[in-house]
Amino acid sequence: MTGPASGDAEKERDPSSRVYAPDFLTELFRNPLDPGYGDAAARRAAGGMSRVRQVLGRPVSLLVLAVIGFLFAVAYRETMAEEPSRATARAGLIAEIKGREAATDRLTERAEQLREEVGRQRDAALSGSQASRLRTLEAGTGLARVRGDGVVVRLADATADQDGVTSGDAGPSRVLYSDLQKVANALWAAGAEAVAVNGQRLTATSTIRSAGEAILVDYRPVTGPYEVQAIGPRSMRDRFNESRAAALMREVARTTGLSFGVKRVDDLTLPAAPQPRLRYAEPSVSPSPRPSGSGAAGSSSPGSSGPGGSSSPSGGGR
Repeated sequence: MTGPASGDAEKERDPSSRVYAPDFLTELFRNPLDPGYGDAAARRAAGGMSRVRQVLGRPVSLLVLAVIGFLFAVAYRETMAEEPSRATARAGLIAEIKGREAATDRLTERAEQLREEVGRQRDAALSGSQASRLRTLEAGTGLARVRGDGVVVRLADATADQDGVTSGDAGPSRVLYSDLQKVANALWAAGAEAVAVNGQRLTATSTIRSAGEAILVDYRPVTGPYEVQAIGPRSMRDRFNESRAAALMREVARTTGLSFGVKRVDDLTLPAAPQPRLRYAEPSVSPSPRPSGSGAAGSSSPGSSGPGGSSSPSGGGR
């Protein structure tokens, strides 16, 4: 015997008897237009556009289009009118930069000539052993031109049409100032006796840094391709290739398309570095000693070695 309860259970088990709630997304895609828009379009089609709107609609549209076109024409004319002045200012700045660079090169050449003249006069005034020792020190500190066999490391930015297999840790596909720093330090560690970057000799006080997109060596800009030249023993190339910096640069070149190469060069000449501006430390001015027996608080008698005592008038020591 089956009652109403058993009939309800059979209905629940029958999938065709289930009642599904309406799906909002399905209804939205099936009828994307809001009913209000449809009603408004129907009323407009049934009633027709008024005569006044038909007469005034087209002239107003034409007037709006004419005003927009006039504004575009004025903006274009103003932009083109300012372009010659911008081009003139840019050309003037470029010419001034090139003129300053040429003047700097002439002054550098003149300074090199004067330095050589001073060296000849100095060698004539000194004895042979003293002059030889001084020239050796100048070569080691970068203040004299040197010549010998060495290594040239060449770095260049990736070409614009070259798309390397980039990775998250590889960095940009252009040479950074830190790359030149790593290469120069690795060459020093490999036994280099003299190093230069694009003809700029490195010394103990040299700096390699960046200013925006430019790379500066001793505050002078250098452009790619970059050549790091080093003079040293025959084993310097092999020791540099085994360094961590060379391995890193090879990996960067492989992943970003950056150019990196090392070659041995015979009879390499490196110029002298500019004369450095050294600052010398000077002793500070000692304050006047206190009169004995002044009775100042915290003072100690002469010869005392207490925590606050000092045997010197300046109060030095810790």
